[in-house]
Amino acid sequence: MGNAVQKPQQSSQPDQELEEQESSSESSTFTCEICIEPVTLPNKKFKNSNRCVHPFCTDCMVKYIQVKLEDNVSDIKCPALSCDQSLDPLSCRAKVAHQVFDKWCDVLCESTVLGLDRVYCPNRECSALVVNECGGGGSLRKCVCPNCKKLFCFKCKVAWHAGYRCEESGEMRDQNDIAFGVLSERKQWMRCPTCRHCVELVKGCAIVRCRCGIEFCYKCGKKVDHHWCNCRRSSTICMWVFHLCIVILVVWPFFLLFTAITRKNQHH
Repeated sequence: MGNAVQKPQQSSQPDQELEEQESSSESSTFTCEICIEPVTLPNKKFKNSNRCVHPFCTDCMVKYIQVKLEDNVSDIKCPALSCDQSLDPLSCRAKVAHQVFDKWCDVLCESTVLGLDRVYCPNRECSALVVNECGGGGSLRKCVCPNCKKLFCFKCKVAWHAGYRCEESGEMRDQNDIAFGVLSERKQWMRCPTCRHCVELVKGCAIVRCRCGIEFCYKCGKKVDHHWCNCRRSSTICMWVFHLCIVILVVWPFFLLFTAITRKNQHH
């Protein structure tokens, strides 16, 4: 009777282990949604760094990544229709070839650079890629190449044209023009907005008159029709002083004359 009780217990353990093995084998088997083939090896299932879990085999995903990189796609999405997760390049590094991973890195860098203002150094011995990481759009002009340390204009992509505007950079014909431009920039001379001759302000008001007859502001370089400019506070003060002088020199004598005539009429 004791043997009859122990016999079922010994035979139940192998049956339980067999059921666990069958259940585990069923859970490790999946069908790839790309090639529609059953996959029995659990290590063949692609894992997107636990961002998303979809039944794709590793071989199909490697081919999928290669096709996307051939189209210069940097942000590779999961191929599942209802998934918007991006593939993690670092988690895919061990699954793809070294050449594929290097190309993926190049495409990522190129897509990042394309989103920023960039220019190549105009120095022929350098030609380094310079990226405007500070923003500012077309306002960036004078800058230094981080590689060769030479000045150049970021806007017109030529060597720095000291003392000349970007639209005038093509007028520099020889070394004398370049030297004069450097001197003009160092002395902070201002060019007339009409005839483009250089004018030096030694002292006095910021509103100067060029030899061509045009009056302009020495601070901002803009042509003015009156003896003031609102670009600087000092120019604004000069405007008020000018108005005050007009009042004193013109209005005040008329006021005194009117007062004298009024008193004379009162005496009569």
